[in-house]
Amino acid sequence: MDLQDFGITVAIVVGGFALWILATALFIWGERRMVAKMQTRIGPNRIGPLGILQTVADGAKLFFKEDILPKGVDKVTYFVAPIASATVAMLTFAVIPFGGSFTVGDREYTLQIWDPEIGLLWVLAMSSIGVYGIVLAGWSSGSKYPLLGGVRSTAQMISYELAMGLGLVSVFIWVGSLQASEIVAAQSGTFFGSIPAWNVFPQLFAFILFFGAAIAEAQRPPFDLPEAEGELVAGFITEYSGAKFAMFFLGEFMQVVTMSAVTVTLFFGGPSGPLFGLEGTLAGALLGTFYFAVKTFVFMFVFVWLRGTLPRLRYDRLMDLGWKVFLPLGLLWVMATAAVVLIQDTLEQAQVLTGAGIILAALVLILIVGAFIDRSRGEAEPAEDEGEEAEDEPLALPSSAETAREGASRHGGARQVRVPK
Repeated sequence: MDLQDFGITVAIVVGGFALWILATALFIWGERRMVAKMQTRIGPNRIGPLGILQTVADGAKLFFKEDILPKGVDKVTYFVAPIASATVAMLTFAVIPFGGSFTVGDREYTLQIWDPEIGLLWVLAMSSIGVYGIVLAGWSSGSKYPLLGGVRSTAQMISYELAMGLGLVSVFIWVGSLQASEIVAAQSGTFFGSIPAWNVFPQLFAFILFFGAAIAEAQRPPFDLPEAEGELVAGFITEYSGAKFAMFFLGEFMQVVTMSAVTVTLFFGGPSGPLFGLEGTLAGALLGTFYFAVKTFVFMFVFVWLRGTLPRLRYDRLMDLGWKVFLPLGLLWVMATAAVVLIQDTLEQAQVLTGAGIILAALVLILIVGAFIDRSRGEAEPAEDEGEEAEDEPLALPSSAETAREGASRHGGARQVRVPK
């Protein structure tokens, strides 16, 4: 590596992290503004144009705020937990291509910090380590509410990492590679000459599975159970204040940006888009960065939209969704994707179309039969209820004459009461 390679590599690394930090700051400000509009409030509007510098002011306030250390905490773990949470969120972004490629002399460079052979498995590895920051924060605080929040977070993140991993595996099988650069390159063409060849079209269910699991993995509403203030005060961050509190929230917002970027890379072509003859130039690479930023901001808006729209799920329903819905359907989708790829590699096009038609017809038949069975059960249950009610003897109420006789006997039988017929 000569001086040119070193300088350009450093510039790409610094530019990538600067773009990511800027996106995080804009997301914090934008979320507060958009949720305020959804709730008929004003939101931040004092510092800077439209309150855009409010995030900087809040960050400075938190980092210079007096730090409080509760009694009974494990000091080393208590201080390490927020650092681990923010660091892991920062490292996850390293494998995401955030722009196109350009040529300097005879050398080609890509706007990507790191492109390892393990590819986007790095995202799963970092998200798995991110669990430790939260569970250690809950355990080290020496209080029951943070501990419950940490345990909730561990169970939730492990549950939804499985579903998120299955969404990733489906794309890996479909593309035939783990590397983010090759996944983006596989989406550079078109379907039928005009539709972008994004993975979201053949892998629509994998996209729904991955994005739903990513929302739960980022602990965003309606899946923000680990810090449910109505149940756990503030969850695992109850005993944190000042800079450590800010680092946890910074890690959460960074996770939203990262998951949005990973979703764009997997299913929406990453930085790919029309370059208008600028291929191989720095302007073309920066145009790819513009496409990537626009797509990522769309999904960041979806995160905010869900927060302002949906109520928090109950915890048992959250776990049921992960284990009883996402996991089995994800396994079925992975097997179906593998079968389709195998068929494409071994059979001719006519045979593939015939087999797809047979499978589609079988699925439609199964759905029709299932709907008919459900309807038959629904009609049978009320009839059974009516039969059970008929078997029960009706409750006999006393007649007016009997009531009068009881009243007379209660008064010693001195008077006779004549009851009209």
